Amino acid sequence: MLDFWFNLPVPALFAVLAAIYALFGFLVHVITFRSPLRNASKSIEGIVPQMLAVVGLLFGLLTGFLAADIGDHNAQAARAVGAETNALHEVRTLSIAAASDMSDIRQALYEFVRSEIQDEWPKMSDFGRSAKTEAAFGMLLHEVADPRIAKEAGTAVHSALINAVSQIGLARSQRLAISTDATNTIKWITVLVLALMTQIAIGVVHLDRPRAQIAALTLFTCALVVALGMMATQEWPFSGPLQIRPTPLEQFFGLIEKNP
Repeated sequence: MLDFWFNLPVPALFAVLAAIYALFGFLVHVITFRSPLRNASKSIEGIVPQMLAVVGLLFGLLTGFLAADIGDHNAQAARAVGAETNALHEVRTLSIAAASDMSDIRQALYEFVRSEIQDEWPKMSDFGRSAKTEAAFGMLLHEVADPRIAKEAGTAVHSALINAVSQIGLARSQRLAISTDATNTIKWITVLVLALMTQIAIGVVHLDRPRAQIAALTLFTCALVVALGMMATQEWPFSGPLQIRPTPLEQFFGLIEKNP
């Protein structure tokens, strides 16, 4: 359910969040002032405002922790894409600068990056990975591991190539791990439930003043929709409305396509 919500377009994502919490806030007001439960709710009148502060503090703290996790997640994803692209450039540069002919390595590099952009990146939106890209990376590793490179271009160049390809594999593994990471799901459920509990706390603190209750519920609901909505748009780094794009990889692919 949360995955479906995270992948909605931005307007729809905010609309769903606003509808749910506006409806719940309306129900809190109706139950406490305009329903047969009005007399029952009056019996708990007098709850001190500090009670609202306790619930609100818990909601605020957990929302802050969740926002920090989401920001760190996106930063890690961007760094992984950047590190992978830098390693790709290093392999290409070494293959061109070497004395021996390494056109086979550049061709394997071309096929690998093409499979990443065309096959693997779309699959990451569904938390998958590409068998074609796995095979292409295996072919690239096979070409770079050829012992003839050490004889023709030197041990230093060969070692640098192997290290660069290893960095490509490591960065790609990190990118794929981040794309399938769902550890924030429990945190999201906790924050969403605490938001409802905060609305209830606002309602019971204002049992004697209906207009004040409406104003407080409205302000809090607007604030939480903005905060949680912006966080939700960035929950999945490689899917959803504000996903990280494969722009660095596409630029590198364009470079090797024009200059093989």
